[in-house]
Amino acid sequence: MSKRYFGTDGIRGRANTFPMTAEVAMKVGMAAGMAFRNGSHRHRVVLGKDTRLSGYMIENAMVAGFCAAGMDVFLLGPVPTPAVAMLARSLRADIGVMISASHNAYHDNGIKLFGPDGYKLSDEIEDRIEALLEQDAELSLADASALGRAKRIDGVHDRYVEFAKRTLPRSMSLSGLRVVVDCANGAGYKVAPAVLWELGAEVVAINDEPNGFNINEDCGSTDPAALCRKVHEVRADIGIALDGDADRVVIVDETGTVVDGDQIMATIAQSWQEANRLAGGGVVATVMSNLGLERFLNGLNLTLQRTKVGDRYVVEHMRAHGFNVGGEQSGHIVLSDFSTTGDGLLSALQVLACLKRQDKPASELLAKFEPVPQLLKNVRFAGGKPLESAPVKAAIEGARDRLGKNGRLVIRPSGTEPLIRVMAEADDRGLVEKVVDEIVDVIAAARPAAA
Repeated sequence: MSKRYFGTDGIRGRANTFPMTAEVAMKVGMAAGMAFRNGSHRHRVVLGKDTRLSGYMIENAMVAGFCAAGMDVFLLGPVPTPAVAMLARSLRADIGVMISASHNAYHDNGIKLFGPDGYKLSDEIEDRIEALLEQDAELSLADASALGRAKRIDGVHDRYVEFAKRTLPRSMSLSGLRVVVDCANGAGYKVAPAVLWELGAEVVAINDEPNGFNINEDCGSTDPAALCRKVHEVRADIGIALDGDADRVVIVDETGTVVDGDQIMATIAQSWQEANRLAGGGVVATVMSNLGLERFLNGLNLTLQRTKVGDRYVVEHMRAHGFNVGGEQSGHIVLSDFSTTGDGLLSALQVLACLKRQDKPASELLAKFEPVPQLLKNVRFAGGKPLESAPVKAAIEGARDRLGKNGRLVIRPSGTEPLIRVMAEADDRGLVEKVVDEIVDVIAAARPAAA
């Protein structure tokens, strides 16, 4: 079915505009509560958020919806998305909810839902919730005597800090490492510096003073320029950039060079293979990961399994085929030995452990392969289905023929914004640029750009 509410990563949009209104948030609470009610026990939901202003509005609306559906709500406050997934399991909740628009600016917000196992919902469950949203939910709401209660939980940060520290061997210390961590003024602003410091690192934290408006603003994994400057300024060994809900990470080495998720996955996969702990015989990534990663893994007799974009699809493939390392080029890294979803901090800890074990500078450790020239451009559109027009189809077909077997072309609509993403890669950089520009021009001509 065509989804009206859910995209590639939950529900997302501009705050106070459909679908991110208080009314919809309340109905999502009602519908999700009804979808997960089973048995006569007291049902519970854990509810976290990041630091954006609209989180207060969405949080309270969802509390009303869940309580109306007969669910007790445990309020976590600002915590990373992976902490919500972990606590859903730890607290035996029926549902986990994270209110966040991830790497988007403060004026957007979103709702991510997790099942009792800590995994993001399947398409089938999302479809069921969508159907309930379109119905008159009042018929299935809780009786007045069975309404839910809400309360804030103490010690949430301490739980996650200890959980994160336990992902490294007990004997592992990060002493001697100077680490700059960019918290993106987001959900990880308290726990990330705490974990690194308690593990022994010298920590320099930046963008750790959220005010409701500055989340992801000129900082974090999508804009690591400030982190690069700080790494140079304090002569750090490494820099870590999280995003607004701390489920993704990019690294900056000691020279100020940005290292993306593909290189991070390559580093962790090689390390785990050498330690005989890599499962599945390779790595799971999306169609957006660089061809260089695939070639590097093949050189280690490992495979790269590709999925469509979205860490949820990466996790589904990992679970189905027994992999324990996967992720996205953007920095969503999933290490299923520890977590059920992307966790920027846990991924960074694995990189830091490699630094300590191998005693190499980050610039040497993380340069696992030479990326194949790759170009990604976005085309904004106002409506309709520009990819279905005859000129666009012809341009795409022609581009695939020109790239041949040694190149790749990926065209896809964004799941969170009105954009068409055009990505090409091949060993010939000039050809890549020409192919992408031509397709972008044809798509732009097929549908007027949004204002």
